[in-house]
Amino acid sequence: MTRPETAAEVFDALGTDYETAFPDQAGQKAVLEWLLGRLSPGATIVDLGSGTGRPVAETLAAAGHDVTGYDVSAKMIEIARARVPAARFEQADLRALTRPTGSLDAVTAFFSLLQMTRGELDAALAKAATWLVPGGYLVLGTVAVDADDVESSFLGHPIRTSSYLPGQFVARLEGAGLEIVYRELVRYESSHPGVRPEEQVYLTARKPG
Repeated sequence: MTRPETAAEVFDALGTDYETAFPDQAGQKAVLEWLLGRLSPGATIVDLGSGTGRPVAETLAAAGHDVTGYDVSAKMIEIARARVPAARFEQADLRALTRPTGSLDAVTAFFSLLQMTRGELDAALAKAATWLVPGGYLVLGTVAVDADDVESSFLGHPIRTSSYLPGQFVARLEGAGLEIVYRELVRYESSHPGVRPEEQVYLTARKPG
């Protein structure tokens, strides 16, 4: 049996090929536009699993916000720093990342929690909720599937995947003390031959206050 690759190994190998495989993410763009319409000027934002920096960090920084992206892949950090100089990027394992309580206006996490176990995924969402100021937003985009540490393949790389169905994500975010203010389910199809159609869920949860 082939050893599953870590997220760092997968995304170090993919680099900018990731963008080629997943073009035209309409659901992601829509929730980013929604968020931009509600943030105060100069908001402090962390993007978890920032990848190449596009489109998330680039979009938010271009709107004048203070953006820091974290990614486990050294290659992705290198690419993002070159492409999006208006934001900061640091290499970090999201499972071990810490930020001060109540220090962020928004946290975004797009498809960056899939290679965690469900326990790690739950802990990451709960931790991110504590980082928000009252009225802050946690934005999540991921694949909506009932998967608990399942062996799969991602663009030719063997991985292990965990996720939830939309209602289960809602329950976890509400359990972390947040209220759901945006919910969209999108069927995504890529022209890339290595990408199967998938159901994507986009959720934004707000910290009361």
